[in-house]
Amino acid sequence: MQIRVDRYKCGAKSTLGNLCIDGKWFCYSLEDADRKLEVNPEAKVYGETCIPRGTYEVIINYSNRFKVEMPLLLGVDGFEGVRIHPGNTNEDTHGCILVGTRWGTSAQGDYIVMNSRAAYNALFDLIDTALERQDKVTLEVV
Repeated sequence: MQIRVDRYKCGAKSTLGNLCIDGKWFCYSLEDADRKLEVNPEAKVYGETCIPRGTYEVIINYSNRFKVEMPLLLGVDGFEGVRIHPGNTNEDTHGCILVGTRWGTSAQGDYIVMNSRAAYNALFDLIDTALERQDKVTLEVV
C-alpha cells in the first residue's frame, strides 16, 4: 500500500495536502509549517515543523501518548513518534500528520481539516488490513 501526501498550501503555521492511496485521492492532510528541512535541517522548530519530504515505512503500534494502536512512521530524520492521527488544527500536531475529509481556514488564517475522526478511522482500517495481509505500507511526502 502506498500513501502519498502532496503538500500544496503553506500557511504561516500549517501545511495542507492531499493524501492519496495507491494513486487515488483519499482525504486532506494537515501538518505544521513546512520549513523545508530536507534543504535546511537546522530550520526545525520543535513542535511547529512538519517532517522532511521523503518516503517512510508505516507500521501500527501502541501509542503511549494516545493509549491506543495507531500508525507510526519509521525513520523520520530528526523526529520521534511521528504518527497519523485525528485532529483539526496545527495545535493538534507536533510533527504528526492529521487527516480530514474537508478543509478550511481558522479565524487566524491557518489551515484546518474537518471530519478528522471519520477520515482517520477509514484510513486506519485500510492500513491495518494491508498490514494484516503482510503488505508493506509506505508514506511518501512530496
